Amino acid sequence: MFELIPYEKFRDTPSVRFFDITIPNSNARDLVSHDGPATSPNNSPEGYWQFYLHPNQEDNLLALTGGRTFYLVNFSWAQPFHIVRLEANGAILRIPPGTFHRSVSDPDGSLVLNQAVRTASATVASEFRVYNSHDIPRLMKATSEASPPPILHGVDRSKLRAA
Repeated sequence: MFELIPYEKFRDTPSVRFFDITIPNSNARDLVSHDGPATSPNNSPEGYWQFYLHPNQEDNLLALTGGRTFYLVNFSWAQPFHIVRLEANGAILRIPPGTFHRSVSDPDGSLVLNQAVRTASATVASEFRVYNSHDIPRLMKATSEASPPPILHGVDRSKLRAA
């Protein structure tokens, strides 16, 4: 299951706060900038949701500016569909390998740091493929209005934007 990981403030000085955001075993850093209300990955040309899935990478995501809403689907979870809100300077979202995920930034955009944990077999080609929900019936069904609603974490349903 995904986790929301708190981190600790270790020092304050006038107008400055220091935090330890270390993720043990992290061996890769990605900085992902969304300008405006970006969706990643974008919908297909036909309008279907698309997702990333990393078979050999664990994501550990911290919003540095703005906010971002993540849509997570993992068929090994009791309830496979979750929507998780990350606010700037909030918890770190750990997404385990094998989880379909996509995100939508706030209207003013967001900046997210990923302290990934990659296996030796991880490559850009294997880890950054885009999966079209239209081509994966089980994924399409899990995210459809006919399925049980997603479990929301830190999300105000009335402010939820379409992904």
